[in-house]
Amino acid sequence: MSLTNPETSAAPVKGGLVTYLTVEGALKAAAFYARAFGAETVASLPVDEQGRTCHVHLHVNGSSLMLSDAYPEHGHPFQAPQAFSLTLMVDDIDARYARAVEAGATALMPPSDMFWGDRYGQLRDPFGVTWAMNQPKG
Repeated sequence: MSLTNPETSAAPVKGGLVTYLTVEGALKAAAFYARAFGAETVASLPVDEQGRTCHVHLHVNGSSLMLSDAYPEHGHPFQAPQAFSLTLMVDDIDARYARAVEAGATALMPPSDMFWGDRYGQLRDPFGVTWAMNQPKG
C-alpha cells in the first residue's frame, strides 16, 4: 500500500459515480478489498493516533472506491451499511466469487444463471457491505 500526499499528487478518479464508504477500519478494508477483489490503493492519508484515516482511494475493477473511518467526534459516526449493494461487472464470475470467499467474504448467493440471462451472485464483506457480481452472458 502506498501513501500519497494529496497536496502534491492526486490519483485519477475513475468512473462517473464514485462510492465513498465509511467502515470500521478503512486500511483493513482496503487490504481486504485488495485480496478479495484485486483493488489497488492509489492514495491514502496517514492514520491518526487512534489508527483511523479519513481517506483511502482505491481502484477496483476499473472504478474508484473511497473509504474512510468514522469520526463521531466530528459528527461522522459509524452506521451499519444497509439498503445498497456494490456490483462488480466481471468475466469469470465463478473464479472471482471464489477468490472473494477465500479472502473472507461471506457467500450470500452463489453465482447462478438468472432469468435476465446473466450469471449473478452476492457476498458480504467482513465490514458489512454487500457486494454483487454480474457476468453478462454473451
